[in-house]
Amino acid sequence: MKREYWIIIIVYIGMQFSSLIGLPALMLGFNFLGISQNLAVPIWLIASFSIALLIILFILRKEMNTRSFGEKGSSFGQSVMWAILGVFLALFAQYAAAIIETLLGIKMGSENTQDILNIINTFPLAIIVTSIIGPILEEIVFRKIIFGALHKRFNFFISALVSSVVFALAHMEPVHILLYSAMGFSFAFLYVKTKRIWVPIFAHVTMNTMVVLVQSIYKDDIERLRREAEAVQNFIGGFL
Repeated sequence: MKREYWIIIIVYIGMQFSSLIGLPALMLGFNFLGISQNLAVPIWLIASFSIALLIILFILRKEMNTRSFGEKGSSFGQSVMWAILGVFLALFAQYAAAIIETLLGIKMGSENTQDILNIINTFPLAIIVTSIIGPILEEIVFRKIIFGALHKRFNFFISALVSSVVFALAHMEPVHILLYSAMGFSFAFLYVKTKRIWVPIFAHVTMNTMVVLVQSIYKDDIERLRREAEAVQNFIGGFL
């Protein structure tokens, strides 16, 4: 793997753990200035993710200026088609995985998603992290770099499996490893199909945006459906 790619991975990991030091310092500063500490988390997220993205794009600037970033992939028209179809593919994979998790007795709902929604409710501008910056970073790291490196040595299934599991574990919700892995598989398929990283980026950005908007607008209805689904799950479980 290229030295630049290792640096990008280090930058991404550093960004993930930067809150351990940066967030308490920011909260202390906000407290001193009389600013609500509730704003510290979203502001730190926006700052840390934005800085990481700028650094990573700077590292990839040479690739972005050459055809190697697109890796001589499918035509523009085909790429657009797969980018649009990829949104539905990822949503279907997420839905199928959610059904399997329910049958396995795994509680519906993601704490990670709920935390994100709470952050957005506190500071709406944080949606640029969850819907744009985050997906771009994840596709560069998990698909272009990790999956790409594995796919040079192994077949698609092994490469997608390993990179998708790592992608899932990075979300800190091991109970939903199947859910995140299914999405990872979808994005890996889009990348290997088109050989253009912007295709899974588009699908990931669009899917995240749709999920955030739907769960924000129809929050009460979704909560009601979740309770009903859990009731059915408990009813079925009583006969097993």
